[in-house]
Amino acid sequence: MLKKLFVGALGLALCGAALAAEWNLQPAASKLAEDIHWLHEAVMVLVVILFVGVFGFMFWSCYAHRKSVGHKAEQFHENTTVEIIWTVIPALILVLIAWPVTKVVIAQKDTSQPDLTIKATGMQWKWGYDYLKGEGEGISFVSTLATPRAQIEGREPKGEHYLLEVDHELVVPLGRKIRVLTTAADVVHSWWVPAFGAKQDAIPGFIRDIWFTPNKTGTYRSQCVELCGKDHGFMPIVVRVVSPEDYTKWVGEQKTLMAKASADETRSYTLDELKSRGEKVYAANCVACHQASGKGVPGTFPALDGSKVAQGPAADHIDIVLHGKPNTAMQSFARLGNAELAAVITFERNSWSNHAGAAVQPADVRARRK
Repeated sequence: MLKKLFVGALGLALCGAALAAEWNLQPAASKLAEDIHWLHEAVMVLVVILFVGVFGFMFWSCYAHRKSVGHKAEQFHENTTVEIIWTVIPALILVLIAWPVTKVVIAQKDTSQPDLTIKATGMQWKWGYDYLKGEGEGISFVSTLATPRAQIEGREPKGEHYLLEVDHELVVPLGRKIRVLTTAADVVHSWWVPAFGAKQDAIPGFIRDIWFTPNKTGTYRSQCVELCGKDHGFMPIVVRVVSPEDYTKWVGEQKTLMAKASADETRSYTLDELKSRGEKVYAANCVACHQASGKGVPGTFPALDGSKVAQGPAADHIDIVLHGKPNTAMQSFARLGNAELAAVITFERNSWSNHAGAAVQPADVRARRK
């Protein structure tokens, strides 16, 4: 009987492990994630065996020793041998689990000697990335949700990567140790990519770190997993792993774009050029709170259509976009370039019922930076 119970428990455990690997966990793309998966499945096998064994024995005992077949209840108060057994065996099982778990946890904390260091800054509701060390040092960009508002609002069918697509992916090289420093500009966020076994909270005023070494090329998607406010579900994380050669090529392309952007900030633009560019910047950064109509969310987020800020002095408008507004959800957008900020401010001042008629130039924004 006990042999049958053991065989049945083992079968259930193996089936459970297979289902867990297929349904619960993303395919591993790093050695660290593979170790975490192995631990998950091994512990689950053990848990299922214990569950079936203990409850199977209990139910069999109740059935085989029931009163209806003539068994009489034993009268006793304690059994020292049984108490020792049911204390020692669980303790040994915990030690058995703790040994490999401790090795993995220690490995997760070893962020020494990285090939590439990237700072990930959580903001409501996007991620800012700065390449701090290694090839690509000096590259910075903001990664924002790219799912069209029409899909979010149900006016178009949802795409394949609905709410899991961004305008700028984090690109890293295959086979290199990547250290990610996490922090936040406003509230607590959490940077998590399960395919790499990497997860760390991003806390304002603190720097915390994690690492991973990708062993498969591809695109890996996740989201902020901390309840960080109204648009928590619209803050995806997308990491693209490429070959070292393709990474070097990407770094070159990014530095070329950065040089071009720097040159763009020295020129003046027409009102129409700024409005056209500003509409895209607004859609990526402002529409969640202030809405496409500029009407905001009454009682929560103020309207820009007809607002004193958008119709008042340009310098005041620049200041609030650059530095944010204390004790409100309006954060600083100083991470954006001067040309992008000039474009979005011009768009806001010349859209809906706002008709300032004048353009804000990149030089105006640069002059207001402090």
